[in-house]
Amino acid sequence: MTDLEAALRRAVRGEVGFDVTSRALTTMDASNYRRVPLGVVAPRDADDVAAVLEVCREHGVPVVARGGGTSIAGQATGTGVVLDFTRHMNRLVGLDPEARTAVVQPGLVLDRLQDAAAPHGLRFGPDPSTHSRCTLGGMIGNNSCGSHSVAWGTTADSVRELSVLTARGRRLRLGREWAGAPEGLRDLVDGDLARLRTGFPDLPRRISGYALDALLPERGADVARSFCGSEGTLGVLTEAVVRLVESPRARALAVLGYADEAGAAQAAAGLLPLGPLTVEGMAVDLVPVSAAALLPRGGAWLFVETGGASAAEARARAEAVVRAADVVDALVVTDPAGQRALWRIREDASGTATRMPDGAEAWPGWEDCAVPPARLGAYLRDFRGLLSAHDLRGIPYGHFGDGCIHVRIDFDLLTDAGVARFRRFSEELADLVVAHGGSLSGEHGDGQARAELLPRMYGAETVALFERAKAVWDPDDLLNPGMLVRPAPLDANLRFSVLPRQPVDVEFGYPSDGGDFSAAVRRCVGVAKCRTTSVPGGGVMCPSFRATGEEEHSTRGRARLLHEMLAGELVTDGWRSTEVRDALDLCLSCKGCRSDCPVGVDMATYKAEFLHHHYAGRRRPAAHYAMGWLPVWLRWAARLRAARVVNALASAGPLAAVAKRLGGIAGEREVPRLARETFSRWWRGRGGRPSEGGDLVVLWPDTFTEHLLPSVGRAAVRVLEAAGLRVALPPTLRGRAVIGDGTSRSALALPTARRGRVCCGLTYVSTGQLDRARAVMRRTLDLMAPVLETSAPVVVLEPSCAAALRTDLPELLHDDPRAARLASRVLTFAEALERHAPDWTPPAVNLPAVGQTHCHQHAVLGDTADRRLRASAGLTGELSGGCCGLAGNFGFESGHYEVSAACAEDQLLPAVREAPEDAVVLADGFSCRTQLEQLAGVRGRHLAEVLAQGLE
Repeated sequence: MTDLEAALRRAVRGEVGFDVTSRALTTMDASNYRRVPLGVVAPRDADDVAAVLEVCREHGVPVVARGGGTSIAGQATGTGVVLDFTRHMNRLVGLDPEARTAVVQPGLVLDRLQDAAAPHGLRFGPDPSTHSRCTLGGMIGNNSCGSHSVAWGTTADSVRELSVLTARGRRLRLGREWAGAPEGLRDLVDGDLARLRTGFPDLPRRISGYALDALLPERGADVARSFCGSEGTLGVLTEAVVRLVESPRARALAVLGYADEAGAAQAAAGLLPLGPLTVEGMAVDLVPVSAAALLPRGGAWLFVETGGASAAEARARAEAVVRAADVVDALVVTDPAGQRALWRIREDASGTATRMPDGAEAWPGWEDCAVPPARLGAYLRDFRGLLSAHDLRGIPYGHFGDGCIHVRIDFDLLTDAGVARFRRFSEELADLVVAHGGSLSGEHGDGQARAELLPRMYGAETVALFERAKAVWDPDDLLNPGMLVRPAPLDANLRFSVLPRQPVDVEFGYPSDGGDFSAAVRRCVGVAKCRTTSVPGGGVMCPSFRATGEEEHSTRGRARLLHEMLAGELVTDGWRSTEVRDALDLCLSCKGCRSDCPVGVDMATYKAEFLHHHYAGRRRPAAHYAMGWLPVWLRWAARLRAARVVNALASAGPLAAVAKRLGGIAGEREVPRLARETFSRWWRGRGGRPSEGGDLVVLWPDTFTEHLLPSVGRAAVRVLEAAGLRVALPPTLRGRAVIGDGTSRSALALPTARRGRVCCGLTYVSTGQLDRARAVMRRTLDLMAPVLETSAPVVVLEPSCAAALRTDLPELLHDDPRAARLASRVLTFAEALERHAPDWTPPAVNLPAVGQTHCHQHAVLGDTADRRLRASAGLTGELSGGCCGLAGNFGFESGHYEVSAACAEDQLLPAVREAPEDAVVLADGFSCRTQLEQLAGVRGRHLAEVLAQGLE
C-alpha cells in the first residue's frame, strides 16, 4: 500500500480504491483522451472531500472531480486522485416548490431531480441528451445546456448558490455581489474591467474559458455564475442551490422537414420569436432505418417543441410554427409516447454519430462549437468545405436554435499521419469558428480538446487573465491541471495510442468492425446510456448496473476494462485477467446493449469471446459443465427415459443440495423438472409427418421446448396448423433429403446416415465454450442441409435460441456460407403467422396481458409482429422492458441469485403484481417462465399456448 493510499484510508470514511479495476474504470470519459489515475475516492460528504484535498496537497498529487463521466473533452480524467461523487454524494437535499429551488449534491443524476420536481409542475431547465445519467455537479462544471436552452438557458442561468471547497481547504458559499469570492478575485476583476467588458463574445452558448465577465458589477458580481463551466479547475463543488422553472402542463412537438441541413439551419433562427421550447436539428444520416417512418419527408429536420396550459394551446402554437416555417413536410405530435419516440431519435444521435453510414468510426473533439444563430447556415457551409478540404466526414446535428452544432468526425486517430491531420483540422476549425463570431465550446467545455486553442478565440492577454484567475483560486495547481489554462496538447494522451496495432486473434467474426476485436471494444465512447437507472419504452440495457449501481457492472465499465486489457498497461495479464473476468461475471448476456447502446456495443459476444480465451486449456467453473452442456445431459436423460428418476432426485432435499453444489448451481434455486415425454416423441406419436395444406414451416425443437416444456411446442403446432400451415421438424439424420418426419427409419440403411439433433449452440456460447459451440453448429448445418435447399422458414419458439441462430451462428461460423442462409430463414412464432398465414384470424382471447418482452427478442429479433398478433387476439396492454434476471444459465449459477432476483424486481415482478386478476401472464422465454414461477409463484405462458387455448 502506498503512502498516499494509506493516508487517504486513514482520513476518509468513503471508499478508497487503488486497485486495478477502480483505476481502469476511470481512465476515460466520453472523449478521445485517456489518463491513468493513481486511485479513486468515493467521498461520503464535504468533510471527506476536505480530507482528500488535504492529503493530496501534502503529497503533491492532483485531484479530479468526476460525475457521470460523460464529458467529451477529457476534463473528467486525470493522473492523480479521482473523486467519484456518484456513489454517496448523490442526494436531493431539499426541494422548495414555493421558492422554486432545489438543494442538490454534485453526484445527483439530473433525471432524479426532474422526477422529484415534476409533481410540483416544476423542472430543472437545462437537459442534455445524457439527462438519464449526467450529474448536477458535472453540469455545473461544464455549464451544460441541452435542447431546452432556447427557453431556459444554460446551467449557469439556473444556479443560485454553490458550496465549494478550495484546494487549500477553504469552504466558500458562492453567490451574487461577491459572495464567497476568494481573496484576490475582486482585485483581479477591478484591475481589468475594460477587457472583461469587451473581450467576450455575446453568444447564448459561449462556454469556452472562464466566465469572468459574470463578475462585472453591472452583472451582479455573481461568483456562483462565474464558477460554472470551470471544469473542476477552481474548486470542488459539494452542494448547490439551483433554480427550477415551471414546466408547461402540455407540450406539442412540431417536426419540420427540410431538403437538407443547410435549409434547416437557416430556418432555425427565424423561429425563435415564436417562443419555442426547443429548436433542435439533425439530418437523415443520423436516423436509423427503423425510425425513418416516424419522421415527415425531408433530408433534415427541426424538432420544435411548444408548451401551453392545455393540449389545445400547445398544439396551436406548434401549428403556428409549421405555418411560419418554409418546409418540405411537417408533423405535429401531441401524444406523449409519440413525442418520446421522436426525441429518442435525437437523443441517441450522440452515439449514432460515432459511426459513418459505411461503418467507419467517428470521434468527438469538435463536438459542440457555437456561432450566432443567424450565422449558422453560413457557418455550416464553411464547415462542410473545411471537412472536404481535409478529406474528412462528419454529420452535424444539435441545438440549431442556439447556433450550437454537435458533430463526430472520422478522424484517423490510430496513425501518426492521421493524428497530425487531426491537429491541422482543429487549428483551422478554431479559426473558422472565431471568424463567424463563435465559441470553441458551446456546451461541453474545453477540456484538453480545445483549451490549447483558446488564444485564437480570446487572445493571449485574456488567456493570461484566465491563468491569473486560476492562481487566485488554486495557487498550487492541484485541481484538474492541464485543463483550461496551461493545457496539455490537444493531440496528447489519445486513448487509442495504447491499443494494439494488429488485429487480435479472436473467434467471432465481428462483421460490423472488420473482424477487429479492438475496433469492437472501441465502439464504447462513454455515452453511458447503460448507466441509466430506468429504461423507459421497453428497453433492456443494463440490468446488472441497475441491480448493483456499480460502474464495473455497466456495459461501459466492462468495455473500459476490455480496453485496458488490450492496452496492457494497467491490466497486464491479457485474457487471463481476473479483473475483467470478475466484471463480466455479472453480465447477464441479455444482449440489451446490442440494440439499446447507441453505438451498438455487444457485451454478450465480448463476454463469450473472453471466457473462451480465459479458460482455454484450464478447468472451468462447474456451472459451465452443468449448464453449458445442458443439451447433452437432457438428451441422455431422454434416451434413458430417466425423467422420472431425475425429477425424484431433484425433489430430494439433501441429494438436490449436493447435486447443486457440485454443479455450481445456486442453492436457492429449484431444478426445473424434466418432461416425461419429449416434444419430438409426442411428434412421432402423432405420425411425425407434415399435415396437408399451405406453406411448409420447419418448427425448431429447441432444448427447452424439447425436454422441459413440450406443451409449448404442442401448442405451436396446433396454432400453426389451424392457420393452414404445414408443420415439419428438422431432419435428425445426415445424408438424406426428406424433411420433417423426425425419424426417417427408411434412411437408417443408408451408409452415410448419422443420427443427430439440431441445436443452436446457445448454452455453449453463453459459457464461452466456443470450440464446442462451433462443432455443434456445424453438425446442425449438416442436418439442416435439406431444409436450406427449400424455401421453408425455420420457426423458433424460444427467443434466445432464435437470437443465437440469427446472430451467434453467422458471427461464429463466419467462414461457412450456410450459417448466413440458415440465419436468414429464422422466424419467430408471430413472424411466421404474419408472413405465411396473413389471412388467418387468431382466436379472440380478449383479456389484458402482462409480462415482459424477452430481452433477446427485444435486442435481436424485434417484437413488432408479436404486438400485432396480440392486438389481433384482443390481448391488451404493454409488456414491460428490462430482463427477467434468470437469463439462461446466469440466474442458476452460484453467487448470482441476489442480482438475478433484483433484476426481476426491476420491472417484471412489479408489473405482474399490479396486473388485473384476469390478466394473461405472457413469457415466451423458458428463463422468464422459470423466474416467474420460482420468485412469484406465477405461471407464465408462451403466446402460442394462449392462442392454442383460445382455439379450444
